[in-house]
Formats: sequence, structure tokens, C-alpha cells
Amino acid sequence: MKFKYKGRKIYKTKEKNYYGKSPMGKFLSGALTVLLIGGIGFLGYSVAEPIINYTKHKGDEPVTTEPPTLEALTEPAENIIVIPTAAPTQAPTEAQETVYYKAAALKADDLASADALRAALSRVSANQEIEFIEVPLKVKGGGVNYASTVYEAQTSIQSTLTLAEIIQLIQNSGYKPAALISVFRDNTMPANFFDAGYVMAANGTLWVDSNGQAWASPYAQRALDYNTNLILEISWAGFEQIICSDFVFPDFTETDLLNLDPVLSQNDRCMSLTSAANLLYDTAVSNGAAMQIEVSAEDIIMGRTDVLQPILLSANNFILNIDIDVLNKGITKGEDVYSFSGSAAEKVDKCIGMVNEKLVDFNVAARISGGNLTEEEISEVRKVLTEYGYKAFVIG
Repeated sequence: MKFKYKGRKIYKTKEKNYYGKSPMGKFLSGALTVLLIGGIGFLGYSVAEPIINYTKHKGDEPVTTEPPTLEALTEPAENIIVIPTAAPTQAPTEAQETVYYKAAALKADDLASADALRAALSRVSANQEIEFIEVPLKVKGGGVNYASTVYEAQTSIQSTLTLAEIIQLIQNSGYKPAALISVFRDNTMPANFFDAGYVMAANGTLWVDSNGQAWASPYAQRALDYNTNLILEISWAGFEQIICSDFVFPDFTETDLLNLDPVLSQNDRCMSLTSAANLLYDTAVSNGAAMQIEVSAEDIIMGRTDVLQPILLSANNFILNIDIDVLNKGITKGEDVYSFSGSAAEKVDKCIGMVNEKLVDFNVAARISGGNLTEEEISEVRKVLTEYGYKAFVIG
């Protein structure tokens, strides 16, 4: 809540003159009074205003500022000082606008070729009010599903389609293009570029998880630059919406935390993720695209909620990814096992009930992925979403 300062109150009193004067005395007194008042008025006008301006509190008077122009936001880099660890005091206007995002999400295989993409677009339901087609341009693991020109992406490219070709095919089908980017669940890039991952504090070797996989680190400048350059490339190409997922840390063990940088054990480590999110948000918005953050219901249940810091984030639009396949298997957290039974709609209902409280400060769309749902099941799930107040959605 913001408090509005009402300013200072100035109280004026009228003093009565209880002493009598002669006519000449009254005349001289009046003349002197006029001169005195005039002099004080001039002096007061000259001095009082800068003093008041200097001493008045912020909020005494409303201050209006014009929003920055696109030219100002895209001025040469040497004129811009970027401090990635600092959160903005006020989010850009776009972050406060509710986005009713209605999309169908494609799979990585759908970007294998132009024919595969056309076939996928032809399967999009005409009964679900779809406006955007969401394509996974960078997926979990690090695979890049388009012909990127970014240097670090060259070892991860899995498709020869260009961004221009993807956009054209989507627009030809009557939809708008949206991009999905997995940010830090990237195992490929840090394996090829050592300085993009987590390293052991004692000897500087690359840290890997229990499956032998490295992870991109929000503390690594190369990882930040890589994702920023992808967002630049994608937004410049003409994608209207960019959804960034996987602002998460690996599930470090206690032994891992003892051997890694001590900052990873601190409560304020969330700031590395929110700063990265703000950096990507500013990059997208300054190039004409909107950005949303996707979080999975599984991550929230597992406690991977470092990025959910409304005070620190520029972006206010989130997508909650509810994976039916994950719910079918159940979610295990320590000794707790969360099972989901019944219809797809009943599973979604239970899942949202478990995580909804974590998202109350954001504008949220729900993504229903996995499960290969029928049209009837999707309609039932959407009824559940409506009951929770979700007007925006992603299917697939």
C-alpha cells in the first residue's frame, strides 16, 4: 500500500491593533507598512520557493513524468549502465496491465520442419478461442528449436527453421506468435561453456547434479548474456509474447551447499533470479514484446518458489503450468506424497487449490499441459479455471 502525503497545512492568524495613532502617524504608519509588505513579499517570493522546494517531502505535490520513448530505451549500450542486482522501484506500465492470454502451445517436435509446423497448426482447436500459438524455442535441457545466430546456441540448435519462417507460418494460420524460453534448466550450454554453470568453491570444477548434468547459473554472466541475446533475437524478429520459464535453482543437497558458493545457502539468493527476470523483461519490453513468467505447479509444491517475489519483479503476469502427466504420477516431497485422482478437471481443481495462495499477488493464466486431453476434457478443465477466476489460459 502506498501512503499519499497531504502536504503541510499553513495556518494564518489576523492580529488586531489595540493602540491608537494620530492621523499623521496613521498615514506614516500605513506608508511604511505598504513598503514593508512589498519588500517582504518580494524577498519571500525569491527565497521561500527554493527553501520550500528543498524542504518539502516527496509526495507533497503529485509529480508526473512522461514514459520513456523506445528510442531512449534502445540507445547505444555505452550510454546505459545496467545493474542486474538492482530491482526497479516501480515496474514499467506493461507489468501492471492484466493480460488475457489465450494460447495453444506446440511441442518441440512440431518445429522439426516447416511441414511439421503446418501440420501442428492445422490441429489447433477452433473451439477454444485461441489467439496465440506458443512455440518452444528453447526447451528444458537447453535445446534450441530454431536457427539462432547467438554464439552460445550453436551447439544446441535442433531445427533449421528461422524465426521469420516460424512467424510467417503462424500468421498465415490466423494466429499471433508467442515464444517459450526455458531459462536456467539448461544443461547443454554450461556443459560447453564452463563459466555459465555452478562451480565448486574449493577447486573451481563444474558442479553437476545427481544425473551428471550441469545447470545454467543466474550468478554467471555468460548465462545471463546468453538468455538476454536470445530474447533480443526473438523480440526483434517480431514475437509479440515471450514466456520465460524455469527461473529455478537445482535441488542442491546439503553436501552440495557445503561445497558451492556460500551465497547459495543464503535467504536472499532469490534476488539473483528476480534480477535475471527483470533483465529479460526489460530487454523484451524495450523491443516491443510483452514478457510473462511461467512457473510449474510441481515447482511450487516442491518449494521452488524463489522467483515469486512480487516486490522485486517487474513482470506481474504469470502462467501456472499444470502438467497432467506429472499429476498422474503424483508428486513426492520428502516423506510427503501428493496424489491426484479422478478426472482431469478434478486433478486440476485439487492442484490449483494447493498452489493458488502463492500466486495471489500476480495476474495469472493457467496452462494445462500433458495428458492428451479430449475436447470435452479441456472444456471441463476450463470450467474449473473459470471458477478460480482464471480468464487467460494455455492449452498444450
